[in-house]
Amino acid sequence: MKISARNQIKGKAIKLDIGGGNIISATVSLESVKELGIKEGKKAVAIIKATSVMIGVKE
Repeated sequence: MKISARNQIKGKAIKLDIGGGNIISATVSLESVKELGIKEGKKAVAIIKATSVMIGVKE
């Protein structure tokens, strides 16, 4: 798959298990699920589209 986004994390759908107990999930329409053929256990890629990512800590 060729795509211009550089922030990609590979895993398995529907909730993307990226290992180490880490899960990534996204909200997608039922239409998109059908169109993309998303099924539990199928290999998938999370593509993060953001202009910035921030981390904060409480003091």
